[in-house]
Amino acid sequence: MNQQLIQIIEDNLHQVWNERDAEARLKTIERIYATDATLYHFGDQVTGHDAINESVTAVQQSLPPGFEFTLLKPVLINHDIGRAIWGAGPKGQSPVSTGMDIARLEDGKIKSLYVFLES
Repeated sequence: MNQQLIQIIEDNLHQVWNERDAEARLKTIERIYATDATLYHFGDQVTGHDAINESVTAVQQSLPPGFEFTLLKPVLINHDIGRAIWGAGPKGQSPVSTGMDIARLEDGKIKSLYVFLES
């Protein structure tokens, strides 16, 4: 079960936050997020698949072209809570900012995601 939850958290970083195609991203969001999931980040709070997709689009539009999110440490799962430590920066280069996602998982899907920007 932990491996499935780890995969969900990894998919969130790679197939949601790094996906520039909103339609493709929404399909992943529908697969890994609960219908009534809430995303909390950078002073923003949104609920539902479409709102999460729009929020991710807004974040991506604020980043320079070619920025991507990468895992800096393995995802950890503690019961129904997952943690991902990530970096963001130009593809193939050292991250210019770092952060952490804390996800509460329920029935094999992300119920809430808290995004912390560290630098």
